[in-house]
Amino acid sequence: MPDLTNPRSDRVKLVRRLSGRSSRLRYRQFLVEGPQNVREIVLTSPELVRDVYITQEATDRFDDIVRGAQRNGIYLHTASNEVLAAMSADAQGIVAVADFVPTGQEVLRATLPTARTIAVLSHVRDPGNAGTVIRAADAAGADLVVLTRESVDLFNPKVVRSTAGSLFHVPIVTGVDLEQISLQLRLAEVPLLATTAAGDYNLDDLVDQATGGSSTSEVPLLKGPHAWLFGNEAQGLSESDLAYADASVRIPLHGRAESLNLAMAATICLYASARTHRSTAATP
Repeated sequence: MPDLTNPRSDRVKLVRRLSGRSSRLRYRQFLVEGPQNVREIVLTSPELVRDVYITQEATDRFDDIVRGAQRNGIYLHTASNEVLAAMSADAQGIVAVADFVPTGQEVLRATLPTARTIAVLSHVRDPGNAGTVIRAADAAGADLVVLTRESVDLFNPKVVRSTAGSLFHVPIVTGVDLEQISLQLRLAEVPLLATTAAGDYNLDDLVDQATGGSSTSEVPLLKGPHAWLFGNEAQGLSESDLAYADASVRIPLHGRAESLNLAMAATICLYASARTHRSTAATP
C-alpha cells in the first residue's frame, strides 16, 4: 500500500497550498512538479529538497529519481494517484517540496565578476515566458538571469514547470530594481543592451563584427561581457527602462512577421552571445 492514501489529509493540503504565493512566502518553500523538474533538483540540488511524493506506478518509470533521492537522503513518500492529483494537477506521478533557491545579492556578488552573458528581465509578468527565457539562458550558456522586482514570482508553479529544470542550473537573482542592477553592471563594466524594434544597432551586424565577418558596425558590443535587457511581453521596454541601457539593439526581421514574442527574441539574442563568445575564445 502507498504511504499516503487520503487526499484530504493535512499534509496534502499543505503541499497543495504551495501553489499559492502567500504560502510559498510563509514557508519559504515551493512546489516542483513533474519528472523533468524533480529529476533535476534531486540530482543537482538535493540539499534544497524536503520531500518527494511519487505514485507506486511512477517508481518504476522514474527509477533514476528514486535512486537519486535515496542516495541523497531525501524523504521519499509513495502516494496514491488521488493524493498526487490533490497535490498538483501537473504532477505526472511525482512532485517535490523544496526550499527556495538562493536568489539574493550574494548570488549576484558571486557571479557578476566572471559573468560573460547576463539576461535581465524587466516587468516580465507571464510565468510561461519567464520560465522559457530561463531555459533559453541555460541552453545558451548564460551565466546569470536577473528578474526585477516588478517581474513574476520565480517560484510560481508555471514558471518552475516552464524552466524544465533550468531553474536549478543557472544562477538567478530576483527582487532588485532595474536602477540597482544597471548601476552594478556599470561598476563591473558590463554594458546593458536593450532589445527593441527601434534599436540603434542591428543584431546581425554586431554578431558579424564580433566574429570577424563583414559588418557595417564598428562597435564591439558583443565581444566582451554584456547583459541583455528584455521587457514586458505586451509593452516592451518603457522609456524609463531604456534610459538605463548603454545601447539598444534590434533583431532584423527578414520576412513579413510584424514582431517576435519575448521568449523567441531572448533566445535569439542569447544564442548570438554564445556564438560571439565562442568565436572570441577560439581566436588566438
